[in-house]
Amino acid sequence: MKIFQQMLQLRERKRGFHLITAEVKNAMPQLQELKTGICQVFIQHTSASLTINENADPTVRQDFEMYFSKAVPENDPDYLHDDEGPDDMPAHLKAAMLGSSVTIPIRNGRLALGMWQGIYLCEHRNYGGNRMLVITAWGE
Repeated sequence: MKIFQQMLQLRERKRGFHLITAEVKNAMPQLQELKTGICQVFIQHTSASLTINENADPTVRQDFEMYFSKAVPENDPDYLHDDEGPDDMPAHLKAAMLGSSVTIPIRNGRLALGMWQGIYLCEHRNYGGNRMLVITAWGE
């Protein structure tokens, strides 16, 4: 079995849901060496998350942002943790809801995503800064 691991620093993005599939693929050219395997993408932050969803229609990403902004509003007076501003605690809650990693099968040297699937960086902060990913692939 082969194991590969790469760090990927994503540039700062505005709050929202951003497709990063191409960046992940470009950071891990070793995927081509694996006929069958698994790729895990992990984000090293607590106020951003990862998910897999629709990659074609950008209104899906807009609707994601609208939904999560309604579900986890800013400026809730019950939040105790607000050291970094009104988007701080909501960002942590949204990240907890969506998760810090995605796992994708590798088939014939490629990520086995469905036709309409892409990897999203879910940026929950207004100014989250650069984000670090750890990409690990293993298989034969």
